[in-house]
Amino acid sequence: MNTSVDWVQLIIVVVIFGAVTVMGFMAARWRSEGRLDNLDEWGLGGRGFGTFITWFLLGGDLYTAYTFIAVPAAMFATGAITGFFAVPYTIVVYPIIFIFMSRLWSVSHRNGYVTPADFVGGRYGSKALSLAVAVTGILATMPYIALQLVGMQAVFETMGLGGNNTLAKDVPLLIAFAVLAAYTYSSGLRAPAMIAFVKDGLIYLVIAVAIFYLPHVLGGWDAIFGAAEKKLTTTNPATGKPVGAFIPGPAGFSAYWTLALGSAMALFMYPHSVTAVLSTKNRNIVRRNAAILPAYSLLLGLLALLGFMAIKANVNVKGLDGLTNPQLAIPRLFDQEFPSWFAGIAFAAIAVGALVPAAIMSIAAANLFTRNIYRDFIKPSATPAQEAKVSKLASLLVKVGALVFVLGMDKTIALNLQLLGGIWILQTFPAIVVGLYTRWFHRWALLAGWAVAMVFGTLEAYNVVNPATKKHFGGSVTNIPFTHTQAYIALTAFVLNLIVVIVLTVVFRALKLPDGVDSTHHTDYVADKGDPGVQDLPEILDEGGAATAKS
Repeated sequence: MNTSVDWVQLIIVVVIFGAVTVMGFMAARWRSEGRLDNLDEWGLGGRGFGTFITWFLLGGDLYTAYTFIAVPAAMFATGAITGFFAVPYTIVVYPIIFIFMSRLWSVSHRNGYVTPADFVGGRYGSKALSLAVAVTGILATMPYIALQLVGMQAVFETMGLGGNNTLAKDVPLLIAFAVLAAYTYSSGLRAPAMIAFVKDGLIYLVIAVAIFYLPHVLGGWDAIFGAAEKKLTTTNPATGKPVGAFIPGPAGFSAYWTLALGSAMALFMYPHSVTAVLSTKNRNIVRRNAAILPAYSLLLGLLALLGFMAIKANVNVKGLDGLTNPQLAIPRLFDQEFPSWFAGIAFAAIAVGALVPAAIMSIAAANLFTRNIYRDFIKPSATPAQEAKVSKLASLLVKVGALVFVLGMDKTIALNLQLLGGIWILQTFPAIVVGLYTRWFHRWALLAGWAVAMVFGTLEAYNVVNPATKKHFGGSVTNIPFTHTQAYIALTAFVLNLIVVIVLTVVFRALKLPDGVDSTHHTDYVADKGDPGVQDLPEILDEGGAATAKS
């Protein structure tokens, strides 16, 4: 590993990063005509992105430093259950969003909604429920942004920019995020949309080379999988159990499929995913991308296998502070097995791959604050220009908060806390997704179900202790209450959420408690841009928004 700066790697990273920065500032004039003084333009790119741009934007949004660093790092450290479940989950997610995301696009376009909390507030006539969705979105996004920083830190440390000196270790990260904050403030969503072209191109180049070159120099796939099996089936002296799971056994089946299903249901509840979808110019683009984005799952599968290659290459994952950090596995693999010039390209790809989603996430979280906290509770008379200004400032604060979050805590905890994001954000599913089809759920029942599930999920995650570090929030899988079956906490909390919502809805409707005013219309859910009366789905909608098939 490098203990001094590799100047070839650093120069390549700086040059590519500089080019990306120029693109970020130039994006302010890309199809905007200088109109960045409202959230439709700054926060949603003018709602005018087509299929091609959306493909890269959603790819840049969903496939983050967590994908490039943490998934193969999990494969390296513990194997398939905590790493490879991400592949089936990204396959399952797209049919789910094909069904409901076009409806969310339509109702949001018709009513000018910028955030999922806007829709919830309009659908149920409840600012309290809207606030709950907004706060959950911001809360779940913060550790996700922080994880992008962790990925960048791993790259900088591998290049020799780390060290025990806090200032020396963190200055490159501070500079990178200062530049990110500047062009995000200036250009809004157009900046990551433009940069996503570079990010995806670099990632595909690096993975294509790695997947053909590394097996050749490491002795072939038999040797790679053999080394991984040997390591992961070795008994850990501290626990008396295997280090990981090369192939999940029967005891791990429930954990594996619940992680995949729960993560798939949660992914498009994140505000940054919704932001990317709402930036498109018509609903068919949403469905078209749901059909073609699974191509990224192939990329993810290849990325995950890099973790096994790092095992075979016997990379050193000790940080310069002397602590074991599995997130160094992939940067160290490229540093060890490739010439400096190509490692520099790979590091630039990872760094840019962290910047794009971090920008979108900060914009999405800022939009939630502006529309559903500032406008709803602080200044209801805010003008579009004032909303845009507040959102720009909030995006800076979100980045600073994420930066403080990751610089002041252990990296292992940062990774585990990210898993909380899925636990939290999935609890907005009943209000958002079910609300796209029916208003039967009572608004107060939804709020109660959300609160119970949030408390339950957080406590369950807190009680999972990492056996190696003895720290809480040590994972996202635990036994289902009163059973010995392990499952993803997010899905267990979601089931509890639904039970509470259904029971209380029956009670509240029997008591005839006020249900709020629905400001949407049944035709809103199938409207397309340019013709608010068009119904481009083969459905007949009743007044509650529930769909039934045409006979």
